[in-house]
Amino acid sequence: MAGAGGHDALAEGMPSPPPTVRPVASKADRNRFVDFAWEVYQDDPAWVPPLKDEVHGLLDPKKNPWFQHARAELWLAERDGRVVGRISAQVDDLVQTHMGQGTGQWGMFEALDGETAAALIAAAEKWLRGQGMTRALGPISLSIWDEPGLEIEGFTQPPTVMMGHHKPAYQGWINAAGYIKAKDLLTYEVNIEHWDDPMIDRLIAMGERNPSIVIRKVDKSQFNDEARLILNLLNDAWSANWGYVPLTEAEIAYAGKKLKPIIYADLVRIAEYHGEPVAFMITLPDINEMIADLNGSLFPFGWAKLLWRLRNPRTRRARVPLMGVAKKLHGTRMASQLAFMLIEFTRRDCVGKFGIKIGEFGWILEDNKGMLSIAQLPGAKVNHRYRIYEKALA
Repeated sequence: MAGAGGHDALAEGMPSPPPTVRPVASKADRNRFVDFAWEVYQDDPAWVPPLKDEVHGLLDPKKNPWFQHARAELWLAERDGRVVGRISAQVDDLVQTHMGQGTGQWGMFEALDGETAAALIAAAEKWLRGQGMTRALGPISLSIWDEPGLEIEGFTQPPTVMMGHHKPAYQGWINAAGYIKAKDLLTYEVNIEHWDDPMIDRLIAMGERNPSIVIRKVDKSQFNDEARLILNLLNDAWSANWGYVPLTEAEIAYAGKKLKPIIYADLVRIAEYHGEPVAFMITLPDINEMIADLNGSLFPFGWAKLLWRLRNPRTRRARVPLMGVAKKLHGTRMASQLAFMLIEFTRRDCVGKFGIKIGEFGWILEDNKGMLSIAQLPGAKVNHRYRIYEKALA
């Protein structure tokens, strides 16, 4: 059989039988679906095992409010009784509204060989056609707000919190299924211990002298209200972006609940202009560094370890997963000034209070010139590139 490296399966020189692809139909199937990632990446030093409870929660319609406006099907691929691949396909009513009628998606994609990959993608496409879809985007797992895109650059570096990691072979297998690039998503890495850009420094200093600008920390005692304020700002700031799908009120509440344990007031800031909240930036210590040795399980001792580490996080890296400026300020000098002030104020605390040395910004759309101009800080470089593919479904 093929190992996790992605070569076509052969057993002692004899061709393996074709895989059988079937829907996930039971709790045991769902466990196998989630657990399969451990087989794929068991020998990959850059992979960070996700918390299994988080993955199960993502896929559970009773827990994830995404299912209030979307539906999904999951499949397993098996060969000789062994799981050799998995995939999801999903139709989101909000995607239909914001990205065009007939746009379906697939994701949660993992496979041990090219033959299995082709069979899984074909199963997802068949289901999407049956749902009336005429275009497929993938991989997106499950929504643009979860883990979008296939990693195509940066395989040797472990991903930061809430980012994906994939096998290099996947790109060729997806291309072979007739997919072409729809959009690339970039993350930028920068050493935040040292900051040396006179022009940006002057812009920040001018903002600090402006009494109309207030950069404040999030108030965790009013966390629900603050989370709603930030995520509503996000909906406004990102509304013109490719791939944008608004977060519903239920999703905002769900996201706030999930983020609360990893939110630190010093690392989440809101910018106010003339008393109105107009920009925000969320920075997270790299939780992946805290969970890497838990192997996906919080039991029996993982909970205690993680809670202890979360109490006083000391990570090498931090990630800025979400940042936005109110749409009415886009393209203005004020937007850039606020963004750099948010970055600098947070940078000071990252380094001084948490000992963080490396910052990662993203993901950012490859053609989002405004955000790219901000992410391309002194010394910053692209460390990961993720690709979303598309295909017309005949």
